[in-house]
Amino acid sequence: MNRNFYFIGIAFFGMINGIFNQIWLIFALLYVQTLAGPLLFGNLSLTLMFASLMVSTATVILGGIPAAIYERVTGASESNTVSLWIWLAATAILALPAAGNFLKIGL
Repeated sequence: MNRNFYFIGIAFFGMINGIFNQIWLIFALLYVQTLAGPLLFGNLSLTLMFASLMVSTATVILGGIPAAIYERVTGASESNTVSLWIWLAATAILALPAAGNFLKIGL
């Protein structure tokens, strides 16, 4: 399978978690309002989008940690199919709490 399909799946699960995970989104929103509120002109919709982007990015980064550990243990110099599957699976597991909201609301 082409590597781009793995990256599309990883980005999809990150997006789902960033938009529909209410727990982490509220947590990020509280920090964004205090730290980046003046940067975003105090606009709540911009702040919510920035918080969603933060949660999505954190999901992709945290999902990549098991794949990086696998690559380090096996001594691989670049990502192979197994490490991309590990990254995709870890990102999907992190997005499980948001999957219910995604299926209920839809995209």
